[in-house]
Amino acid sequence: MEITGVKVNLVLDEQEKKLKAFANITFDDCFVVSGLKVIKGDKGLFVSMPSRKLKDGTFKDIAHPLDNETRQKIEAKVLAAYEEKLKEPPHSGGNVR
Repeated sequence: MEITGVKVNLVLDEQEKKLKAFANITFDDCFVVSGLKVIKGDKGLFVSMPSRKLKDGTFKDIAHPLDNETRQKIEAKVLAAYEEKLKEPPHSGGNVR
């Protein structure tokens, strides 16, 4: 399965310190996973998988890779797309794409 597309939406909220962007990835031009997050952590940027909040306040991944190699591929593609999005000229009004 190959990653055939990545769309990144920057978070433009000045109050948000850690959340930098949301991302959607497409596999084989036929399956989309939405709701990935680009987060600024203590050791730099990383990609968080889509999750939902449980009643006890913890979060559970909705979708996630089953091995480290796939996680690294996803993270590399999403972070590269994030860096490219930062290079685009700013648009007025709301999140970019």
